[in-house]
Amino acid sequence: MGCLEDWFRYEEELYARGYSLVAGVDEAGRGPLAGPVVAAAVILPGRVFLSGLNDSKKIPPGRREELAHQIKQVALDWAIGLSTVKEIELLNIHYASLLAMRRAVLGLKVVPEFLLVDGRFYLELSLPQRALVGGDASCASIAAASILAKVARDQLMRICHHLYPQYGFDHHKGYPTVEHRQALARWGPCPLHRLTFRGVK
Repeated sequence: MGCLEDWFRYEEELYARGYSLVAGVDEAGRGPLAGPVVAAAVILPGRVFLSGLNDSKKIPPGRREELAHQIKQVALDWAIGLSTVKEIELLNIHYASLLAMRRAVLGLKVVPEFLLVDGRFYLELSLPQRALVGGDASCASIAAASILAKVARDQLMRICHHLYPQYGFDHHKGYPTVEHRQALARWGPCPLHRLTFRGVK
């Protein structure tokens, strides 16, 4: 995405319709073989400038953490929600992701008037909302949420590394890398692994 106006066009449309508290919502961790799925909800104060804002997957880790700190400083409110490995196994990753996003929204102290949700699905909440496919690369609020979710999940996986250091969670964060697959072949799954996922079961 290019200029600031492009990033905030969805929010601007809502401001013009009378909404002032717009929350972006996104998740991180649908694809890994281990660990929770983590979501974030962020309410930005209008057209705030955040240099380098983008889809979290396109930002280097160090810069992502810097941006996460800036987002927390300027946001009117933000919150993190997650679904556990057990919930992923019970519900499947799709519904667990929606649950994590719902929890993030419910964790906000400031009640949003409208939600912009990454993806094509809506959340089970009595709030007006719009689903945006590719929203993390086109909408400022969703991009901010994607960064907070990714940073929070990475931090959790670094903690998990201390519990199960043989898997290298601090490197791959549970994603199906060669290193991770080799560790799985050698050690078998641990309680953090998603047993129903191909590559684990």
